[in-house]
This record gives sequence, structure tokens and C-alpha cells, in this order.
Amino acid sequence: MGYAEIVIPLNLKGTYTYSVPIDLLPKVEMGMRVLVPFRGRKIYTGVVFELHNRKPEDFAPKEILNVLDEVPLLPKPQIEFWKWMSEYYLCHLGEIYRFSFPSSLKLQSETYLKLNPNANIEYENLEANEVYLLQALEVQQLINLSEIEAFIPKKEMISAINSLIGLQYIMIDERVAERYKAKEVSYVEISKEIIDNENLIKTLSALDRAKKQKELFLKILSIQTQDNSKRIKKSSLFEEGDFSYNQLKSLLDKGFVQEYYLAENRLSSYEGEVEDLEELTEAQRLANNEIEKVFQKNNKVLLHGVTSSGKTHIYMHQIERCIAEGKNALLLLPEIALTKQIINRLEKKYGSHLGFYHQKLTDFERVEVWQKVRRNEIKILIGTRCALFLPFQNLGLIVVDEEHDRAYKLQEVSPFFNGRDAALMLSDFYQSKLILGSATPSVETYYLVQKNIIGYTALTERYGKTKIPDYQIINFKEAQSSKQTVGNFSTEVIEEIKQNLEKKKQIIILHNRRGYAKVLECEVCGYATYCTNCDVVMTYHKSTQEMKCHYCGQKAAKLEVCPKCKSDKLTTKGIGVEQIYEEVKQLFPEARIERMDVDTMRKKFAYERLYEKIENRETDIIVGTQMISKGLDFDNIDLVVIPKADALIYVLDFRAEEQAYQLITQISGRAGRVSGEGRVMVQTYNPFSPIFQMINDNGTAAEVYDYFLKERKKFLYPPFTKLVLIEIKHNKESKADRASQFMGSILRKYLHKDCILGPEKSSISKLRNKYQFQILVKLPRNKNYYTMKKCIEKSLEEFREVKAYQSVKIDVFVDF
Repeated sequence: MGYAEIVIPLNLKGTYTYSVPIDLLPKVEMGMRVLVPFRGRKIYTGVVFELHNRKPEDFAPKEILNVLDEVPLLPKPQIEFWKWMSEYYLCHLGEIYRFSFPSSLKLQSETYLKLNPNANIEYENLEANEVYLLQALEVQQLINLSEIEAFIPKKEMISAINSLIGLQYIMIDERVAERYKAKEVSYVEISKEIIDNENLIKTLSALDRAKKQKELFLKILSIQTQDNSKRIKKSSLFEEGDFSYNQLKSLLDKGFVQEYYLAENRLSSYEGEVEDLEELTEAQRLANNEIEKVFQKNNKVLLHGVTSSGKTHIYMHQIERCIAEGKNALLLLPEIALTKQIINRLEKKYGSHLGFYHQKLTDFERVEVWQKVRRNEIKILIGTRCALFLPFQNLGLIVVDEEHDRAYKLQEVSPFFNGRDAALMLSDFYQSKLILGSATPSVETYYLVQKNIIGYTALTERYGKTKIPDYQIINFKEAQSSKQTVGNFSTEVIEEIKQNLEKKKQIIILHNRRGYAKVLECEVCGYATYCTNCDVVMTYHKSTQEMKCHYCGQKAAKLEVCPKCKSDKLTTKGIGVEQIYEEVKQLFPEARIERMDVDTMRKKFAYERLYEKIENRETDIIVGTQMISKGLDFDNIDLVVIPKADALIYVLDFRAEEQAYQLITQISGRAGRVSGEGRVMVQTYNPFSPIFQMINDNGTAAEVYDYFLKERKKFLYPPFTKLVLIEIKHNKESKADRASQFMGSILRKYLHKDCILGPEKSSISKLRNKYQFQILVKLPRNKNYYTMKKCIEKSLEEFREVKAYQSVKIDVFVDF
């Protein structure tokens, strides 16, 4: 008998050893899904990570119940990728399994009840609900809990079941239900026997008294005889409202019409004509050739192209080369919803060979993409970071567009990994090529270039040789002193916007803060509304007259009087994008103005509708948060205004300056893409900030990144060190505090005290009703890094072994 190491989709460390029955030995391979019992009678879908003959010495392993796949669902490079991710990001394999697999590919164990065949039931001694349940089991043999709820109230159901189990009249039977079902579409047809002349006359005669049935029959006959190859979808018969389902049912019952079902793809694919690739410009061709040269020595390259330089065109040519070699390509994007234009462009190039994978797909749609990728039916896959876990069979190229984007490293869902860094490792496991593309690369990526770990290609010329936008830094403090401001805008900016409106040009105004005001405050006593779940002030949203917490989503009605001192003197502090939007409407009443932020883009197709308005020039000014810096590629935008630029820099984050530079540069790329007359006006109280000075002086990329690297080295921040943030959370503050102190003491036992900062309260001390403490570990970037990280892993294991702290939640963020 052999043995297998199985990953279970639970937040548990490592793998679990199961024995493989002799009859299943020839069927089991690495990467297959298997059914296994776990913790009592529960059944889970595990993934085979290893097969061996090492018999466990200290326990008797349970047997694998069944094999669910005929071929491995997870290829070997993905198994190696999972192992690396678990080790590097200090997370469990079960967490990766839960995140990466669609729910419908993990069979679920349902509790079923059945009669005990040896029971001698005495019905006269039973309650009414118990009798109902036994009668149902006599008819159905097996019944699950959700079915019982149909005839026994929930409150009484459990007591009835427990009573019958106690009397040994019924038994529990675990059955596994496959959640995924192929989408089936109903079609109708008339059989060839009926269409025969004699039978057709008899059929029509039989329908003489049913006029509508006869009309429906003739309609189906007409469609079928005109085109034998055309399938008649049942739903299409009712689209015009001439016929009802009952009329069709009568034809089906009489046998005059037959119904059949066909599985249909849930995912719509492009069916238009496929276009040829656009020819590269001279600058793009040189950059593409340079990438080819780099690939001869190094499989990884950074494509550093200025905004609007046509990086996508180069991606397409590299993808085309990859497909010509018989391999597949993966294009990673930070946010799928903001990339409508790039998707449209790629669809026209690659048609049905294109696939999409992201969190906005339904679970069944994700399963269908999994199956297509495994069968090698998708040549080019576009997706967000979750697409890294798909079972690629022949991956030849990975492209990470906008590699600097923070959306690649989300901190809401475990495992907490960086999509860009994970893509670097995945390319190693598949031995594929990798392109990182950005106009503003991350400091960490630029450092890898300097260390010759990845190659470098620059694209310094805009598509069509249009001029890069001019920057103007406006000293807003001086403008206020000389009374040359109106609200949050200087008169110079207002005049420039007017001139652009007169030229029928479009304008973008960026303010990266949601809501109307940061806080609604009482002028008398200083009272402000705090979220009851989080230790943050609730943001005022004027459009809905609500106070909202942007962390947990809690809402409250706007206060009319102060609940503390009963004063009605309430004022707003801080400026949100709603306030800027209202101000712009007052300043330019004739202009057509749209707002683009999370709150206005919630409705389905909101992005698409706004894009169409901008493209059709049905809007003049777009006011929005950072999302307007992504995916907008329009010809008529010439002016970008940032009225409160200081808010981008004064943030509690050592990456604040880098992110401000990236955002300003990215938003500037929206201006003058065709005219070459783009202009960016930045208002600030501190025009002498190094970032604003470098932007104003059109500093080269080398100068900007040298500044960032010197600052990081001075204070020992990445990329010169590695940061690991440990967050300790509990709904009782005292317990979270004690747990964090205990965690700190364990870490200091294994690591030098200078590496450990904290424990201390997190910057938001309470979030979603959990109190948060944090410990920051700074590790040197040298050969001791992995040894020291093992010490952190050992400390976490030691902490989790203490029963008193098992209710404490710990999140670990590697490369924080």
C-alpha cells in the first residue's frame, strides 16, 4: 500500500498523510483531487502533493475514498509554486488552496439521513415531526438537512433528528455533492418521421382545434425546414410574446415536438473578425529588439516606457511570438474593471483564443476557465493576480502590466502575496519569459535592474512622437496670500480650465479622497462621529447625506445636532472628491461634469457608460480619485489638475513619496496623447518638496530613483532590508495586548532585539470590532534572511501552541 501527502482546504499547516488503497494506486497521481475523510465523518476534497511508501510510525493513516480526476488538475510547476508561496509568505498550503481553487471544484460534504434497516419503529410513541421525517425517509431513502427544512421548522428540526438518532431509528450518512454543473440550454425540434408528408398531414389535422398550438408548430417547422443545421432555442419561441409555454408543453406532451438539452459555455467570447497586429513604430521596434536580446541572456526584463509610449503594442508582439512557438501567454493587470480599452484591443487581435479570469466572474464561470486552461484551449489569458494559480500546461510568457500598482498586493484576503513578485517566481517554475511593464516602476524592481537580476529596456518616446506633458507647480500658499484663489482652486488654474473648455478640450481633476469631507465636527465641543466597529472618524458623504466608514462599511445618518452638547453648529473638516466635484460645478455651470470614484462606479456597467461618454465627448470635466489614472486612453484630454497635491505625500507610509510620484506621472499620461499639448497643474503648499521639484524640472528616471534609493538606504527600508509585519487581533483589547507582548518575547528569543520594532498599537487600533497590535521585523537582505525568517516561522508555531491564545488572530505580511 502506498501513501499520499494531501492538502486540505482549511487554514492548517502542511499536508496530511493518507494511505492509498490498492485499487486506487494506478489511478492516483500528483496534482489530482481526491476525496478524504477528515476530523470525524466530514469529507473534503484534497489535492495530492506527494506520493511515497513511507509508513507513518506514530498513527494509522486513513484511506483515500476516491479519485476525482482522470488526469492531474494541478501541474507540477503549480505544486512547486504553492510550496514556494507557503514558505516565502509564511502561510499555510490550505490557505493557498482555498484562495486559488474555485469553490465549485472543492466538493462539499453534506449531512444526509437514512433509515436504520435493523430498527423496529414504534410510531405511537413518536412526536408528529419525528413521524413526518420517518415517512419522508421511507419514500426518499436519503434526505439532507436543507430538504428537511421544507416540512419541519428549523427550531424543531434538530431536536427531532437527535431524538430519532438516540432511538437508533435513523443514521447519518455522509455523501459528497459536486457543486459545479454545466450550463444546459433547451432546444426543440420536430422529428423526421413527423415531417414525412403523410404524418405531417395527420399532425396538422390533429391540431385543427388548437389554433395557437398549430401556429407554434408551423413556426418551428418553418425554421427547421429553412435551415436544417440551425438549432431552435426554446426561449427564442417566446421572445415576441406570440406564444406561451403551455402551448409548447401541449405539443411536447402530444409528441409532435421533441425537446433536447446541450451544454453551453457560460463565458461569451469575441466572434468578430480578427485583425492583424499594428506595425511597431521605430522606437517600439528598437525596444522590442532590445527585449529579444535580453531574453537571450535573462528570462526577465523591465520595460520602462513613458506614458502613452505604446507598451501594449510591444506586449502584443511578444505574445504573438510566444504563440508562434506553440506556447501560451498570461497578461496580468492590476484591476480588470479598469482595462476595458486594452481588452477590446486584444480581442480584435486574438478573438476566441483569448480568456479572462478575475474575481468578478461567477464561481461556475471560473470553473469553466480552469477547465479550458487545463485542456489548453486558451492561448492568451488576461487576469488579475488570482490568475497566477490557473493550471497552465505550456506557459511561455508572463506580462505584468503596471507592475508598480498597489492592487497587486492586497491585504484583505489571505494569502497576502504580491502578484508581481509571485509572477517572477512562477516564470522560474515554468521556465517562461517575463516582462514587467510600467512608466513608473517600483523602487524594488528598479533595484533588481541595478543588481542585474532582471534586464532593462527603455521606451522614452511617446506613440506618434507627441510631446510629454508640461508640468506647472503652483504655490497655493502664495496664491492665497495674494487673494488669487476661489475655494480650492487658484485663479490661474480656473483660467486654464476655461481656456480648455473654449477649445472643446476635456479636463481631468484628481483628488484622491472619497466622500465630501473627512469629518463632520461640532464647533462648540469638538465632537466627531466615530465608527462603532473601527477606531476611525466616519467620512461625510453629502450626496447620500450619510456618514460612512471606509474600512468596515458601516453607515449612519448625518447628524443635525451634536449628541453631546445639543448644538446645531456642525461643520465639515477636510476635503473629499465630492466637495471638489460640487465646487467645479459651481465654477463652471455650463460644463458637463462627471465624477469617477468607488461610490459612483458601483452600479453594473458604470465604467463602460462613463468611458463611452468620454469617448463620445459627452462630458467636459472628469473629477475623480486615483482610478481615473488607470485605463483612460482618450484623444481629447489636454489638461490635468491636482488641486490638493500635499495630501498625496503626507501619509504614514515610507512609500508615500514613491506612490505620489507614480500617481502624478500616471495621471499626467492621460493628457495630450494626440495633440502633444498636454499640461499638468499641481497645487501645493510646499512647492520645494523634492518630489515636486523633480517633477517640475522634468527630472530623469535615473535621478528620481537614485533619490528614492538614497532615502531608503539612509533609514534602512526596502529594498535594502526585508520587512515582515505581524498583526495580532482580538475582540478584547487586553488580550490582544498580552498576546502581542508574548509574541514579541518569543521573537526576541530567536532574533536580535534591534530587528524587532514593537509591539505597539496599530495606526488604526480597532478595525471591524477587533483590537490590533503590530510587530515590525526588519531583516537584512543577505544570506541570513531565510534563516531569520525560519526563526519567525518557529516563533509563530510556538505562539499558536499556547491554548490561551488560540482565539487570537495573527496575520503575517511579508515584504510589507
